[in-house]
Amino acid sequence: MTSTQLINYIEKSFKKKSNLIIANKQEAYLRNQFEFYGLISSERKKITQSLVTKYRFKSVKDFQETIKILWNKQQREFQYTAQEFVLENLNYFKINDIKLFEFMIINKSWWDTIDFIAPKILGSYFKSNPEIIDVQINKWLNSNNLWLQRSCVLFQLKYKEKLNTELLSQIIYFLTDSNEFFINKSIGWILREYSKTNKDWVIDFVKQNKLSNLSKRESLKYIKKNK
Repeated sequence: MTSTQLINYIEKSFKKKSNLIIANKQEAYLRNQFEFYGLISSERKKITQSLVTKYRFKSVKDFQETIKILWNKQQREFQYTAQEFVLENLNYFKINDIKLFEFMIINKSWWDTIDFIAPKILGSYFKSNPEIIDVQINKWLNSNNLWLQRSCVLFQLKYKEKLNTELLSQIIYFLTDSNEFFINKSIGWILREYSKTNKDWVIDFVKQNKLSNLSKRESLKYIKKNK
């Protein structure tokens, strides 16, 4: 099966299972920014899961071109499928593949894809390529792109005891004055997640720094719940 045949098969399968009622609800949930076929996650994965795990691309170029074609398609299910292909193939990536991830972050951007890309794809990628972290994070923080900045905050979301608190602090300091909901929410989210590993550090950080009310409230949720 060529990459063209792969894409055509996925598209035909999605169309066959499309559901207008579900699609309308999904579109409304994402503020009508994207079209949907109306496949729930389990239905979509029935179609794509074996392809994602078994399909082998002919080359890095073939892989990147296929991901971009899927990403540029109209229905949101294609972006979900593309990011699952990327996650499955992370072991084959080189340092320069950060360009592909950046493409995915800044195109068709919304929280639903970013919250997959940042902790899962970037999280794994940066663990394998720590030497690129400082330069890349600095570039993205200074980009003024909301979604690149949110990705900076969230890529360590699942790091637990391996989370770099110094780096996280620097990222949060840079974004402290942001009025963006999705930035302040992400700051609260990662602090809340890290509080499950090191609650004392999070309590001290929140006390010692000026955070938005949203960030502060979100960051302490787990701690307050488990008092």
